[in-house]
Amino acid sequence: MLTFCALSSAGQSNFEKYFTDNALRFDFMLAGNSKKTTVYPMGMKEEEWFAGSPDKLIDPFDYGNFKYEVYDIAENRLIYSRGFCTLFQEWQTTTEANTIDRSFYEVATMPYPKNKIRFVINLRERNGSFTKLYESVIDPDDFYIKREKPVNASVTKIYGSGDPKKSVDLAFIAEGYKIDEMGKFREDVRKMADMLFTEDPFREFRDRINIWAIEAVSSDSGTDIPGERIYLNTALNSSFYTFGTDRYLTTQDIKSVNDYAALAPHDNIIVLINSNKYGGGGVYNYYSGTTAGHPLSQKVFIHEFGHGFAGLADEYYSSEVAYDEFYPLNVEPWEPNITTMVNFSSKWKNKIASETPVPTPAEEKYSNVTGLFEGGGYSAKGIFRPEMDCRMKSNGSKGYCSVCREAIKKMIEFYIE
Repeated sequence: MLTFCALSSAGQSNFEKYFTDNALRFDFMLAGNSKKTTVYPMGMKEEEWFAGSPDKLIDPFDYGNFKYEVYDIAENRLIYSRGFCTLFQEWQTTTEANTIDRSFYEVATMPYPKNKIRFVINLRERNGSFTKLYESVIDPDDFYIKREKPVNASVTKIYGSGDPKKSVDLAFIAEGYKIDEMGKFREDVRKMADMLFTEDPFREFRDRINIWAIEAVSSDSGTDIPGERIYLNTALNSSFYTFGTDRYLTTQDIKSVNDYAALAPHDNIIVLINSNKYGGGGVYNYYSGTTAGHPLSQKVFIHEFGHGFAGLADEYYSSEVAYDEFYPLNVEPWEPNITTMVNFSSKWKNKIASETPVPTPAEEKYSNVTGLFEGGGYSAKGIFRPEMDCRMKSNGSKGYCSVCREAIKKMIEFYIE
């Protein structure tokens, strides 16, 4: 206990030494194709809140296909880091990326530095290692850092009363809700949060999770459905048919998403889309999104939030996707709930009982057993998952599997301790 307190005090001391309570936002573009990735800086902004724990400044998980690092220049010391994923990296695995170049808007946020920093963006190569993609010196007194008023939208706290620095703060942003539909939006947020609090391990930490509803007003109600020639004017420019997949509902307007998210303290962003159609999407430390009105919307939200919050991989392998070999079979995936067996010891190997066969047959007697079941990560062969079924595999499961629950719990504890 004394050691833990000493570490916490050191973390707090480091935060006060290097940062203010505000946030620095660095906007940039990722551009290129299946073989090339380039960073183009777009600008910086000071925002009101940094909601993360002052004691947990260095990311311990090593998740994400990218990560950014902040170094204090005077001491040449790493003082902050976060892993993340983007839609750009997903697009790079599509067939289209072999023939054309595209660019995607991106945002990185960090506590606002008191002194000059070195900001570094790293790319995870296909072999699993990180290489430096971009580096820049940032002076916190730079007059090009915008300090403008945020966008105008009402914010309601739906649940929670905890200190944002010791809580998980989730910002739900309205998408495709007109001004007279904001009552419906707040109720839709409440329904999603209620579902979240029935799922382990979120149920255990309900009193440490704050739920915010940010009322981004759209001109039209709904979202784009290009396959049906439906195009609407909405606040966050969301759309079905991402990368040609009809159920994949995302937005590439990350600037607007973060403009609205800045109105509330937040550790994670959820875009809630006013549609009765089935669909959604989730990207680690980027955002999660789902429709609000489909009978399966709450289950879809739990699935997509697993991606966006805890970096969980998809465990299904038979549904249509746009990706070409998303996971190289000779590299261990960074996601905690799938393995290619390249480095299974780093995953859940020690959780498998000695009497459980490995690989584990998909038979009824193993339906509630932690094992090694083949099929996952969009591939029927060569990639394995922990249990026969899980919320990251199907809507029919009873919830997250034991491995996913443990990964989520570790992420919650990262934000609240």
